[in-house]
Amino acid sequence: MNKRVVIGLSGGVDSSVAAYLLKEQGYEVIGMFMRNWHDESVTLDAECAWIDDSRDALLVAEKLNIPFHVIDLSKPYFERIVEYMFAEYEKGRTPNPDVLCNREIKFDVFLEAALKLGADFVATGHYCQKDTIEVDGKQIHRLLAGADKTKDQSYFLCQINQEQLSKALFPIGHLQKTEVREIATKLDLVTANKKDSQGLCFVGKISLPEFLQQKLKVKKGRIYEVDPNHILNQKTDKPTLLERSKAFSFLNYTGKDRGEHNGAHYFTVGQRKGFSGGGTEKPLFVLHTDTVKNIVYAGQGEDHPGLYRNVLRMDVPTISWLRPDKIPEINKPLPVLARIRYRQSLENAQLIRENDNVYLVFENEQRGITPGQFAAWYEGNQLLGSGVISE
Repeated sequence: MNKRVVIGLSGGVDSSVAAYLLKEQGYEVIGMFMRNWHDESVTLDAECAWIDDSRDALLVAEKLNIPFHVIDLSKPYFERIVEYMFAEYEKGRTPNPDVLCNREIKFDVFLEAALKLGADFVATGHYCQKDTIEVDGKQIHRLLAGADKTKDQSYFLCQINQEQLSKALFPIGHLQKTEVREIATKLDLVTANKKDSQGLCFVGKISLPEFLQQKLKVKKGRIYEVDPNHILNQKTDKPTLLERSKAFSFLNYTGKDRGEHNGAHYFTVGQRKGFSGGGTEKPLFVLHTDTVKNIVYAGQGEDHPGLYRNVLRMDVPTISWLRPDKIPEINKPLPVLARIRYRQSLENAQLIRENDNVYLVFENEQRGITPGQFAAWYEGNQLLGSGVISE
């Protein structure tokens, strides 16, 4: 009997071709579209409407002659992703909903629904790869970068665990994006030339300010410009890893008043847009937000020292050790490659466990280390684990 695979058909070209390849490999394929959103008031329909995506997914399923289902996961999506986003922004942190969607929805709720349909695996159109090895007599699944280095999406899967990975298939991970489109064109799939979605997974593009204002109300506050020397003095006086990982202190700091903002919770570290003030020689970038005092601290220019540091600490409960056999010993640094955001090049770093804290110490200073985002570390092209950046 053929193995059964339920694939998340998003209405895009990647999952469409993934479904075709699975069928060619002899799997019994079932297409399933996730509806994760009901609030059309903040969705930019011109960019990506769920109804158009579901229609395209259906047309692909019909073309490939595979069963098609629509599953409404809007309730768990709101509870696990949206509420988390509101809470994080309210605390002045910047979450990554796509990473959470993979951990909490695609490889949890969606996986559970697929298993109820008798699936052996779930599949997605991610540009990443998987293989299986044996370590000390145990089967270990490895998550590898996609062959197309410009499209590698392993970062978005950095929070899944071994059990979830054991049930996952990534049929297009060995292909280049151009090859995927060529296959779709040869098959005359409706998604062949469809633009890639830029929004929330299976939701589409949303207006983030309107979305946040549903719960986080406008709250006028001040923008203060930070003198570079205020940062440079702190950089020379932080001897421990814990101190070096902490955000720069702005206690009782005012600096030059650069105008008004609508709420510190709407800003994120490294952001350039959204400032009402002007009159600076170089553009202002967000260095820090204080959501308690409702202050945004900014610095002039991309080279401002407040945008850079080389140590970050992760919230221990949020750490996913995808390779549990690769967890470093206490106070024994593990050389890794790491990134703090999607599409960032991998950087040389050391992963260090110090009692109850876990750090990444980069060889070079990193721009815009952002609390709430995920830091992921690799060995070569293999993802080993990830955690939420703490401060």
